[in-house]
Amino acid sequence: MAPQRSSPADQRDRERNRDPESDPLVRLVRSDALRPDEVVALRELFDEAWSDDVEGFTDEDWGHAVGGVHVIAEADGRVVAHASVVRRELHTAGNRLRTGYVEAVATRPSHQRRGLGSLVIGEVGELIDRNYRLGALATGVVGFYERLGWVAWKGPTFVRTAGGLVRTAEEDGNVFVRLTPTSPELDVSAPISCESRPGDAW
Repeated sequence: MAPQRSSPADQRDRERNRDPESDPLVRLVRSDALRPDEVVALRELFDEAWSDDVEGFTDEDWGHAVGGVHVIAEADGRVVAHASVVRRELHTAGNRLRTGYVEAVATRPSHQRRGLGSLVIGEVGELIDRNYRLGALATGVVGFYERLGWVAWKGPTFVRTAGGLVRTAEEDGNVFVRLTPTSPELDVSAPISCESRPGDAW
């Protein structure tokens, strides 16, 4: 079953059992259920998290992050961490894998080093395990995901286009996967491809 916004009763029970000063509240919300004020809060989080990036967090990045489920952590009365999972299809060694692809992983700078990123990615992993044959993401923060059980894809990466496979050598070593209970046996040194999309392929 697709994750839905928590019921009021569930939220009350969760609120009673947590310390609002120290325990973040984690919610799973589908993109089509996000309220306008939640979208504004998320975009503000991304602007802060990407403030040192020359391009920042673009509308194209936001487009990649929607269409699936958002894992949102809230503390101190505001959104402090986020990651989203969208459906993609990765191909490798004859396997066409329904994949939970992770986008827009961010923690508010003022709340970093509190375990919020690990908390959100832990929830993301459980979501992927329940709904997909594989999890995947592209990152330059290698050690963080390795510690959380993600595996570096060692084979060459490609994007599938109307004209055929196009090499994405710049992404080699940056693609990580999460094996789920329904994953087939995979050779992580084999070629792997994703479908084409506007902006960054991976």
